[in-house]
Amino acid sequence: MESLYILIPISIVLVFIIGVLFWWSLRNGQYDDMEGPAYRMLMDDRDEGRPAPDEASTPQAGRGADPQRRD
Repeated sequence: MESLYILIPISIVLVFIIGVLFWWSLRNGQYDDMEGPAYRMLMDDRDEGRPAPDEASTPQAGRGADPQRRD
């Protein structure tokens, strides 16, 4: 019975320390997405920020004119 007088306070302190460490890890981004950047690196992003092939090869004779439009 006397061992409970030591074990209960030790367990309370241990729970408090674990809680503080968990809070610290959340605040410092330890549980951020670790797999997302690896998958984004493998994704095909060739179309981002580049003009389409038909826009790059055709001269812009009448700016604003629609080349598909026929009057």
